[in-house]
Amino acid sequence: MAAKNYILDEAVAEKKLRRMALEILENNADEKELVFAGIHESGSVVAKRIQEIISELSPAIKTALLTITLDKREPKEITLDHKMDFNGKVIIMVDDVANSGKTLLYALKPFLEYQPRKIQTLVLVERSHNSFPVRPDYVGVSISTTLQEHIFVEVDGKKVLGAYLE
Repeated sequence: MAAKNYILDEAVAEKKLRRMALEILENNADEKELVFAGIHESGSVVAKRIQEIISELSPAIKTALLTITLDKREPKEITLDHKMDFNGKVIIMVDDVANSGKTLLYALKPFLEYQPRKIQTLVLVERSHNSFPVRPDYVGVSISTTLQEHIFVEVDGKKVLGAYLE
């Protein structure tokens, strides 16, 4: 088995997550509550870690966390792990890797029934193969890849262990 070609190790991933958390706070300085919606599975771990960092840096901001579940290949049914009122809220959708923008676009669906104040997107790794009109607002690292290459974000429980190219 070949060694993994890491583009982010655990320490660098943590630095990227902290930087994005600071950007979120800067861009939402007047907000009292942020809702983090992580796309199952790795996106949920990234969202949880960002939520923890935000709570540590700015305890006055109330945060909520939920998980979006969908089939990334055929996103017909999109579900949230719990319902809440998103009217007037700031929602930050979180995924591990942005490739074409398709997953982020379809993950918006449950929020369209409401009138959120803002919807922002965050990804740990952004690739440059956009086919859909969704671009992440917060990016850990951007990397140019071929369509044949894949990026995997490794998570373990609540930790982001890194990202590698295959």
